[in-house]
Amino acid sequence: MLSFKDLGGYSSLSKFEVSQEYVNIFGIKIHALTSVQALDNIDRAIKNRQSLHIGMLNAAKIVNMKRNPALDKDVRSSNMILADGCSVVKASKILRKTLPERVAGIDLMHGILARGDKKGYRIFCLGATPEIVTKTVTEIESQYPGVIIAGSQHGYFTDSEEATVAQKIADSNADVLFVAITSPKKEKFMARWNKTMCVPVVHGVGGSFDVLVGKVQRAPLIWQRYGMEWLYRVKQEPARLWKRYLVTNTLFLAMLAKEIFYPSKPL
Repeated sequence: MLSFKDLGGYSSLSKFEVSQEYVNIFGIKIHALTSVQALDNIDRAIKNRQSLHIGMLNAAKIVNMKRNPALDKDVRSSNMILADGCSVVKASKILRKTLPERVAGIDLMHGILARGDKKGYRIFCLGATPEIVTKTVTEIESQYPGVIIAGSQHGYFTDSEEATVAQKIADSNADVLFVAITSPKKEKFMARWNKTMCVPVVHGVGGSFDVLVGKVQRAPLIWQRYGMEWLYRVKQEPARLWKRYLVTNTLFLAMLAKEIFYPSKPL
């Protein structure tokens, strides 16, 4: 599958260059950024009309990148990759390549909205069901009245409708695109149509829309602090999630053990 760069994702907007250093973990270059630094980069990308494609990493995604070369290529093509999971931050400490903090995707989304509330960012919401994306727009307008909703589109469109959706996003003149579509459809859509959409900041937010509107409850802070947010999710949906997390967490620990003795070289 073609990646973000292969399809000329930066040709309409010049590429934003992240000045901060990165650490190499599992052969992936992860930027050693705090939430504030990440938000400052987003501010500059919007101000300068440059393309900033954000990649979020947790344990499950690192495992799936090893299994899926196309997903691996798409994530690596992002020009700002952040540690979304506590397990990634803890692994960095074990490997003595310390990342400053976890930058959760949903927290980054709220940070963008908070700054956008003051600066009038134009936001496009893409993904989830028609009902959820409509409620998401309403919730953003309520919590962040200074944000301009440039447009919205549910995520249940067909392959034949992709070009129309991409053009709708382009016509919105959005500053930020929130993408709440599951992988790998999300990565495929963003790689294929980024040049057409021409949005400065693209942030894949996963299931954040569901949390924002109250459909899914986020783990309490104490669970988040101890890196147990995944267990809280399993607690809410045990039949669907227990096996997934058991497998991915086990594989991640095995990868970490290997990384301690045989560090991966960055690609």
